[in-house]
Amino acid sequence: MHRDRCLALDADDPLRAFRSEFVLPEGIIYLVGNSLGALPRGTAERVRRTVEDEWGRQLVGAWNHAGWYEQPLTLGDRLAPLIGAGPGQVVVGNTTSIVIYQAVAAALRLRPERRVIVSDVRNFPTDHYMVEGLAGLHGGYEVRDLAAGRFDDAAVVLLSEVDYRTGARHDVPAVTAEVQAAGALMVWDVCHSVGAMEVDVSAADFAVGCTYKYLCGGPGAPAFLYVNPRHHASAENVLPGWHGHAAPFAFEAGYRPAADIRRFVVSTPHVLSMAGLDAALDLWDRVPLDLVRAKSMALTSLFIELVGDALELASPREAAARGSQVSYRHPEGYRIMRALIDRGVHGDFRAPDLLRFGFAPLYIGYADVHDAAATLLEVLEKELWRDEKYSQRLAVT
Repeated sequence: MHRDRCLALDADDPLRAFRSEFVLPEGIIYLVGNSLGALPRGTAERVRRTVEDEWGRQLVGAWNHAGWYEQPLTLGDRLAPLIGAGPGQVVVGNTTSIVIYQAVAAALRLRPERRVIVSDVRNFPTDHYMVEGLAGLHGGYEVRDLAAGRFDDAAVVLLSEVDYRTGARHDVPAVTAEVQAAGALMVWDVCHSVGAMEVDVSAADFAVGCTYKYLCGGPGAPAFLYVNPRHHASAENVLPGWHGHAAPFAFEAGYRPAADIRRFVVSTPHVLSMAGLDAALDLWDRVPLDLVRAKSMALTSLFIELVGDALELASPREAAARGSQVSYRHPEGYRIMRALIDRGVHGDFRAPDLLRFGFAPLYIGYADVHDAAATLLEVLEKELWRDEKYSQRLAVT
Protein backbone atom coordinates (compact mmCIF):
# COMPACT_ATOMS: atom_id res chain seq x y z
CA MET A 1 0.00 0.00 0.00
CA HIS A 2 1.33 3.43 -0.92
CA ARG A 3 2.12 5.82 1.93
CA ASP A 4 -0.38 8.41 0.65
CA ARG A 5 -3.13 5.82 1.04
CA CYS A 6 -1.96 5.18 4.61
CA LEU A 7 -2.12 8.90 5.38
CA ALA A 8 -5.67 8.96 4.03
CA LEU A 9 -6.60 6.06 6.33
CA ASP A 10 -5.12 7.97 9.26
CA ALA A 11 -7.20 11.00 8.39
CA ASP A 12 -10.37 8.89 8.43
CA ASP A 13 -9.46 6.93 11.57
CA PRO A 14 -12.20 7.33 14.24
CA LEU A 15 -9.56 6.75 16.94
CA ARG A 16 -7.08 9.34 15.63
CA ALA A 17 -7.87 11.89 18.37
CA PHE A 18 -6.49 9.56 21.05
CA ARG A 19 -2.96 9.74 19.63
CA SER A 20 -2.53 13.30 20.94
CA GLU A 21 -3.28 12.05 24.45
CA PHE A 22 0.02 10.15 24.62
CA VAL A 23 3.60 11.31 25.01
CA LEU A 24 5.43 9.93 21.96
CA PRO A 25 9.05 10.98 21.32
CA GLU A 26 9.68 12.52 17.93
CA GLY A 27 11.11 10.15 15.33
CA ILE A 28 10.08 6.92 17.07
CA ILE A 29 7.55 4.35 15.88
CA TYR A 30 6.68 2.54 19.08
CA LEU A 31 5.57 -1.02 18.35
CA VAL A 32 6.03 -2.36 21.88
CA GLY A 33 2.53 -1.82 23.24
CA ASN A 34 2.45 -5.53 24.02
CA SER A 35 5.30 -5.04 26.50
CA LEU A 36 5.01 -1.52 27.93
CA GLY A 37 2.40 0.96 26.75
CA ALA A 38 3.19 4.57 25.96
CA LEU A 39 2.76 7.32 28.56
CA PRO A 40 -0.69 8.98 28.70
CA ARG A 41 -0.45 12.76 29.01
CA GLY A 42 -2.63 12.79 32.10
CA THR A 43 -0.44 10.43 34.10
CA ALA A 44 2.21 12.89 35.32
CA GLU A 45 -0.39 15.26 36.76
CA ARG A 46 -2.30 12.40 38.39
CA VAL A 47 0.85 11.04 40.05
CA ARG A 48 1.89 14.57 41.08
CA ARG A 49 -1.49 15.08 42.72
CA THR A 50 -1.12 11.80 44.61
CA VAL A 51 2.36 12.71 45.82
CA GLU A 52 1.99 16.41 46.57
CA ASP A 53 -1.68 17.01 47.32
CA GLU A 54 -2.69 13.69 48.85
CA TRP A 55 0.45 12.33 50.51
CA GLY A 56 2.05 15.74 50.99
CA ARG A 57 -0.93 17.52 52.53
CA GLN A 58 -3.27 14.83 53.83
CA LEU A 59 -0.56 12.48 55.06
CA VAL A 60 -2.02 9.35 56.65
CA GLY A 61 -5.49 10.85 56.36
CA ALA A 62 -5.35 10.21 52.62
CA TRP A 63 -6.20 6.57 53.25
CA ASN A 64 -9.70 7.83 54.00
CA HIS A 65 -10.02 11.22 52.33
CA ALA A 66 -8.26 10.36 49.04
CA GLY A 67 -9.76 6.87 48.80
CA TRP A 68 -6.46 5.00 48.97
CA TYR A 69 -7.89 2.18 51.07
CA GLU A 70 -10.62 1.43 48.53
CA GLN A 71 -8.38 1.58 45.45
CA PRO A 72 -8.22 -2.20 44.87
CA LEU A 73 -12.01 -2.24 44.56
CA THR A 74 -12.69 1.12 42.91
CA LEU A 75 -10.06 0.54 40.23
CA GLY A 76 -11.34 -3.02 39.85
CA ASP A 77 -14.81 -1.67 39.09
CA ARG A 78 -13.38 0.78 36.54
CA LEU A 79 -11.42 -1.97 34.83
CA ALA A 80 -14.19 -4.59 34.89
CA PRO A 81 -15.99 -3.46 31.69
CA LEU A 82 -12.77 -3.97 29.72
CA ILE A 83 -12.93 -7.73 30.43
CA GLY A 84 -16.68 -8.25 30.34
CA ALA A 85 -17.05 -8.27 34.12
CA GLY A 86 -19.37 -6.39 36.45
CA PRO A 87 -19.02 -4.32 39.64
CA GLY A 88 -17.59 -6.15 42.61
CA GLN A 89 -15.97 -8.87 40.48
CA VAL A 90 -12.44 -7.54 39.94
CA VAL A 91 -9.75 -6.59 42.42
CA VAL A 92 -6.58 -4.66 41.51
CA GLY A 93 -3.22 -5.08 43.24
CA ASN A 94 -0.09 -7.21 43.48
CA THR A 95 1.68 -8.47 40.34
CA THR A 96 0.67 -10.84 37.56
CA SER A 97 2.70 -13.62 39.15
CA ILE A 98 0.93 -13.22 42.48
CA VAL A 99 -2.60 -13.10 41.05
CA ILE A 100 -1.87 -16.19 38.94
CA TYR A 101 -0.79 -17.95 42.11
CA GLN A 102 -3.96 -16.82 43.91
CA ALA A 103 -6.28 -17.86 41.07
CA VAL A 104 -4.78 -21.29 40.42
CA ALA A 105 -4.41 -22.09 44.12
CA ALA A 106 -8.03 -21.11 44.79
CA ALA A 107 -9.18 -23.27 41.89
CA LEU A 108 -7.22 -26.26 43.17
CA ARG A 109 -8.92 -26.00 46.55
CA LEU A 110 -12.31 -25.91 44.85
CA ARG A 111 -11.50 -29.22 43.12
CA PRO A 112 -9.66 -31.21 45.85
CA GLU A 113 -10.56 -34.57 44.32
CA ARG A 114 -8.59 -33.81 41.13
CA ARG A 115 -4.80 -33.71 40.90
CA VAL A 116 -4.06 -32.40 37.39
CA ILE A 117 -3.23 -28.86 36.29
CA VAL A 118 -3.37 -28.21 32.55
CA SER A 119 -1.26 -25.42 31.11
CA ASP A 120 0.59 -24.55 27.92
CA VAL A 121 4.26 -25.32 28.53
CA ARG A 122 5.06 -22.63 25.96
CA ASN A 123 3.00 -20.06 27.84
CA PHE A 124 4.62 -16.95 29.29
CA PRO A 125 7.24 -18.17 31.78
CA THR A 126 5.69 -16.69 34.91
CA ASP A 127 2.43 -18.57 34.25
CA HIS A 128 4.13 -21.91 33.89
CA TYR A 129 6.63 -21.25 36.69
CA MET A 130 3.77 -20.50 39.10
CA VAL A 131 1.95 -23.68 38.10
CA GLU A 132 5.10 -25.75 38.57
CA GLY A 133 5.73 -24.07 41.91
CA LEU A 134 2.23 -24.82 43.17
CA ALA A 135 2.45 -28.43 42.05
CA GLY A 136 5.78 -28.81 43.81
CA LEU A 137 4.60 -27.10 46.98
CA HIS A 138 1.50 -29.23 47.44
CA GLY A 139 2.87 -32.47 45.98
CA GLY A 140 1.00 -35.15 44.13
CA TYR A 141 -0.05 -32.92 41.24
CA GLU A 142 0.58 -33.60 37.57
CA VAL A 143 1.20 -30.60 35.31
CA ARG A 144 -0.08 -31.59 31.89
CA ASP A 145 0.60 -29.76 28.66
CA LEU A 146 -2.35 -28.38 26.76
CA ALA A 147 -1.18 -30.33 23.71
CA ALA A 148 -2.37 -33.54 25.38
CA GLY A 149 -5.92 -32.31 24.78
CA ARG A 150 -7.41 -33.83 27.94
CA PHE A 151 -9.44 -32.00 30.61
CA ASP A 152 -11.53 -34.89 31.96
CA ASP A 153 -9.48 -35.31 35.15
CA ALA A 154 -8.14 -31.73 35.43
CA ALA A 155 -8.77 -29.52 38.45
CA VAL A 156 -7.83 -26.30 36.67
CA VAL A 157 -6.80 -25.13 33.22
CA LEU A 158 -4.63 -22.00 32.90
CA LEU A 159 -4.24 -20.45 29.44
CA SER A 160 -3.42 -17.09 27.88
CA GLU A 161 -6.01 -15.70 25.51
CA VAL A 162 -3.21 -14.40 23.27
CA ASP A 163 0.13 -16.19 22.98
CA TYR A 164 2.94 -13.84 23.97
CA ARG A 165 5.27 -15.28 21.34
CA THR A 166 3.19 -15.48 18.19
CA GLY A 167 0.05 -13.51 19.01
CA ALA A 168 -2.14 -16.57 18.27
CA ARG A 169 -5.53 -16.22 19.94
CA HIS A 170 -7.65 -18.82 21.72
CA ASP A 171 -11.42 -18.92 21.32
CA VAL A 172 -12.26 -17.97 24.92
CA PRO A 173 -15.97 -18.94 24.96
CA ALA A 174 -15.38 -22.29 23.23
CA VAL A 175 -12.40 -23.31 25.38
CA THR A 176 -14.12 -22.17 28.58
CA ALA A 177 -17.21 -24.23 27.76
CA GLU A 178 -15.13 -27.31 26.94
CA VAL A 179 -13.09 -27.07 30.14
CA GLN A 180 -16.09 -26.54 32.39
CA ALA A 181 -18.06 -29.33 30.70
CA ALA A 182 -15.20 -31.63 31.72
CA GLY A 183 -15.62 -30.54 35.35
CA ALA A 184 -12.47 -28.39 35.50
CA LEU A 185 -12.15 -24.72 36.43
CA MET A 186 -11.00 -22.19 33.82
CA VAL A 187 -8.40 -19.49 34.50
CA TRP A 188 -7.62 -17.03 31.70
CA ASP A 189 -4.57 -14.80 31.45
CA VAL A 190 -5.56 -11.75 29.39
CA CYS A 191 -2.30 -9.80 29.70
CA HIS A 192 -1.81 -9.71 25.92
CA SER A 193 -5.40 -9.02 24.97
CA VAL A 194 -6.93 -6.51 27.41
CA GLY A 195 -6.76 -3.05 25.89
CA ALA A 196 -6.21 -4.41 22.38
CA MET A 197 -9.62 -5.96 21.78
CA GLU A 198 -12.97 -6.72 23.34
CA VAL A 199 -12.38 -9.27 26.11
CA ASP A 200 -15.10 -11.26 27.87
CA VAL A 201 -14.10 -13.61 30.68
CA SER A 202 -17.47 -13.48 32.44
CA ALA A 203 -18.08 -17.21 31.93
CA ALA A 204 -14.65 -18.18 33.24
CA ASP A 205 -14.00 -19.08 36.86
CA PHE A 206 -11.03 -16.76 37.27
CA ALA A 207 -9.04 -14.39 35.09
CA VAL A 208 -5.85 -12.40 35.57
CA GLY A 209 -4.12 -9.65 33.68
CA CYS A 210 -1.60 -6.84 33.81
CA THR A 211 -2.20 -3.13 33.22
CA TYR A 212 1.14 -1.89 31.89
CA LYS A 213 0.86 -3.21 28.33
CA TYR A 214 -1.97 -2.00 26.09
CA LEU A 215 -3.77 -0.36 29.04
CA CYS A 216 -0.77 1.99 29.54
CA GLY A 217 -0.83 1.99 33.35
CA GLY A 218 2.96 2.44 33.48
CA PRO A 219 5.94 0.32 34.53
CA GLY A 220 5.09 -1.59 37.68
CA ALA A 221 1.36 -0.91 37.32
CA PRO A 222 -0.65 -3.43 39.37
CA ALA A 223 -2.24 -6.56 38.03
CA PHE A 224 -5.89 -7.53 38.41
CA LEU A 225 -7.84 -10.63 39.39
CA TYR A 226 -11.37 -11.53 38.28
CA VAL A 227 -13.34 -14.02 40.37
CA ASN A 228 -16.66 -15.25 39.08
CA PRO A 229 -19.41 -14.28 41.56
CA ARG A 230 -20.42 -17.93 41.99
CA HIS A 231 -17.07 -18.48 43.77
CA HIS A 232 -17.05 -15.39 46.01
CA ALA A 233 -18.32 -17.21 49.08
CA SER A 234 -16.29 -20.39 48.62
CA ALA A 235 -13.00 -19.54 46.89
CA GLU A 236 -10.10 -19.26 49.30
CA ASN A 237 -7.32 -16.70 49.09
CA VAL A 238 -4.22 -18.73 49.95
CA LEU A 239 -2.41 -15.47 50.72
CA PRO A 240 -4.66 -14.28 53.58
CA GLY A 241 -3.34 -10.79 54.09
CA TRP A 242 -4.60 -8.17 56.47
CA HIS A 243 -6.53 -6.20 53.85
CA GLY A 244 -8.53 -9.28 52.80
CA HIS A 245 -9.94 -9.70 56.31
CA ALA A 246 -13.64 -9.12 56.88
CA ALA A 247 -12.80 -6.39 59.43
CA PRO A 248 -9.13 -5.40 59.10
CA PHE A 249 -9.29 -2.65 61.72
CA ALA A 250 -10.81 -4.93 64.32
CA PHE A 251 -7.31 -6.45 64.55
CA GLU A 252 -8.63 -9.90 65.31
CA ALA A 253 -6.15 -12.64 66.13
CA GLY A 254 -7.58 -15.08 63.59
CA TYR A 255 -8.18 -14.62 59.90
CA ARG A 256 -11.80 -14.19 58.81
CA PRO A 257 -12.12 -13.56 55.05
CA ALA A 258 -14.28 -10.81 53.61
CA ALA A 259 -17.50 -12.12 52.11
CA ASP A 260 -16.92 -10.60 48.67
CA ILE A 261 -14.11 -9.92 46.20
CA ARG A 262 -12.20 -8.05 48.91
CA ARG A 263 -11.07 -11.40 50.31
CA PHE A 264 -8.57 -11.49 47.43
CA VAL A 265 -6.88 -8.26 48.46
CA VAL A 266 -3.60 -9.20 50.11
CA SER A 267 -1.92 -6.12 51.52
CA THR A 268 -1.41 -2.37 51.32
CA PRO A 269 -2.37 -0.96 47.90
CA HIS A 270 0.50 0.32 45.76
CA VAL A 271 -0.83 3.85 45.83
CA LEU A 272 1.67 5.55 43.53
CA SER A 273 1.44 2.84 40.88
CA MET A 274 -2.33 2.87 41.16
CA ALA A 275 -2.34 6.61 40.48
CA GLY A 276 -0.79 5.94 37.08
CA LEU A 277 -3.37 3.28 36.33
CA ASP A 278 -6.17 5.59 37.45
CA ALA A 279 -5.03 8.18 34.91
CA ALA A 280 -4.87 5.58 32.14
CA LEU A 281 -8.39 4.39 32.93
CA ASP A 282 -9.61 7.94 32.34
CA LEU A 283 -8.74 7.24 28.71
CA TRP A 284 -10.30 3.80 28.61
CA ASP A 285 -13.57 5.14 29.97
CA ARG A 286 -13.96 6.82 26.56
CA VAL A 287 -12.55 4.18 24.21
CA PRO A 288 -14.93 2.14 22.00
CA LEU A 289 -13.43 -1.33 22.16
CA ASP A 290 -15.04 -2.52 18.93
CA LEU A 291 -13.16 0.20 17.04
CA VAL A 292 -9.93 -0.75 18.82
CA ARG A 293 -10.24 -4.33 17.63
CA ALA A 294 -11.14 -3.35 14.08
CA LYS A 295 -8.12 -1.07 13.83
CA SER A 296 -5.87 -3.64 15.47
CA MET A 297 -6.73 -6.20 12.81
CA ALA A 298 -6.28 -3.63 10.04
CA LEU A 299 -2.87 -2.46 11.30
CA THR A 300 -1.46 -5.95 11.77
CA SER A 301 -2.81 -7.10 8.41
CA LEU A 302 -1.22 -4.12 6.69
CA PHE A 303 2.14 -4.85 8.31
CA ILE A 304 2.01 -8.48 7.19
CA GLU A 305 1.12 -7.38 3.66
CA LEU A 306 3.97 -4.85 3.47
CA VAL A 307 6.67 -7.12 4.93
CA GLY A 308 5.61 -9.90 2.57
CA ASP A 309 7.95 -12.89 2.43
CA ALA A 310 11.03 -11.01 3.66
CA LEU A 311 10.78 -12.86 6.99
CA GLU A 312 9.12 -16.07 8.16
CA LEU A 313 5.75 -15.16 9.67
CA ALA A 314 5.21 -16.76 13.09
CA SER A 315 1.77 -15.24 13.72
CA PRO A 316 -1.53 -16.48 12.28
CA ARG A 317 -2.18 -14.91 8.89
CA GLU A 318 -5.92 -14.64 9.58
CA ALA A 319 -6.57 -11.42 11.49
CA ALA A 320 -9.32 -12.85 13.71
CA ALA A 321 -6.98 -15.61 14.90
CA ARG A 322 -4.35 -13.29 16.36
CA GLY A 323 -4.11 -10.52 18.92
CA SER A 324 -2.62 -7.10 18.24
CA GLN A 325 0.91 -8.25 17.50
CA VAL A 326 2.85 -9.71 14.60
CA SER A 327 5.86 -11.95 15.14
CA TYR A 328 8.53 -13.15 12.73
CA ARG A 329 11.27 -15.74 12.98
CA HIS A 330 14.88 -15.22 12.01
CA PRO A 331 18.05 -16.81 13.43
CA GLU A 332 19.55 -13.31 13.77
CA GLY A 333 16.35 -11.81 15.15
CA TYR A 334 18.08 -10.09 18.06
CA ARG A 335 20.53 -8.24 15.86
CA ILE A 336 17.82 -7.28 13.38
CA MET A 337 15.72 -5.81 16.17
CA ARG A 338 18.66 -3.83 17.55
CA ALA A 339 19.30 -2.39 14.08
CA LEU A 340 15.63 -1.45 13.77
CA ILE A 341 15.58 0.28 17.14
CA ASP A 342 18.63 2.32 16.16
CA ARG A 343 16.59 3.54 13.18
CA GLY A 344 13.59 4.56 15.25
CA VAL A 345 11.38 1.47 14.93
CA HIS A 346 10.91 -0.08 18.36
CA GLY A 347 9.84 -3.70 18.69
CA ASP A 348 11.28 -6.39 20.92
CA PHE A 349 12.91 -9.82 20.75
CA ARG A 350 12.01 -13.11 22.40
CA ALA A 351 14.45 -16.00 22.44
CA PRO A 352 15.36 -17.96 20.55
CA ASP A 353 14.43 -16.25 17.27
CA LEU A 354 11.27 -14.12 17.49
CA LEU A 355 10.93 -10.48 16.49
CA ARG A 356 7.73 -9.08 18.01
CA PHE A 357 5.80 -6.00 16.93
CA GLY A 358 2.89 -4.86 19.11
CA PHE A 359 0.35 -2.46 17.61
CA ALA A 360 -1.48 -0.26 20.12
CA PRO A 361 -4.40 1.15 18.12
CA LEU A 362 -4.81 4.29 20.24
CA TYR A 363 -1.47 5.75 19.20
CA ILE A 364 -0.22 3.78 16.17
CA GLY A 365 -1.36 4.86 12.72
CA TYR A 366 -1.32 3.40 9.23
CA ALA A 367 1.55 5.63 8.11
CA ASP A 368 3.54 4.37 11.11
CA VAL A 369 2.97 0.82 9.89
CA HIS A 370 4.09 1.74 6.37
CA ASP A 371 7.27 3.41 7.64
CA ALA A 372 8.08 0.62 10.08
CA ALA A 373 7.76 -2.03 7.36
CA ALA A 374 9.91 0.04 4.97
CA THR A 375 12.62 0.37 7.61
CA LEU A 376 12.53 -3.35 8.36
CA LEU A 377 12.86 -4.19 4.67
CA GLU A 378 15.81 -1.82 4.37
CA VAL A 379 17.57 -3.38 7.37
CA LEU A 380 17.11 -6.82 5.81
CA GLU A 381 18.00 -5.89 2.22
CA LYS A 382 21.15 -3.97 3.15
CA GLU A 383 21.98 -6.40 5.99
CA LEU A 384 22.44 -3.46 8.34
CA TRP A 385 22.04 -5.83 11.26
CA ARG A 386 25.48 -7.31 10.60
CA ASP A 387 27.16 -4.41 12.40
CA GLU A 388 29.13 -6.01 15.22
CA LYS A 389 27.62 -3.75 17.88
CA TYR A 390 24.27 -5.49 17.45
CA SER A 391 25.69 -8.80 18.63
CA GLN A 392 26.11 -7.50 22.19
CA ARG A 393 23.10 -8.60 24.23
CA LEU A 394 21.41 -6.10 26.53
CA ALA A 395 19.94 -7.27 29.84
CA VAL A 396 16.36 -6.63 28.65
CA THR A 397 15.55 -7.74 25.12
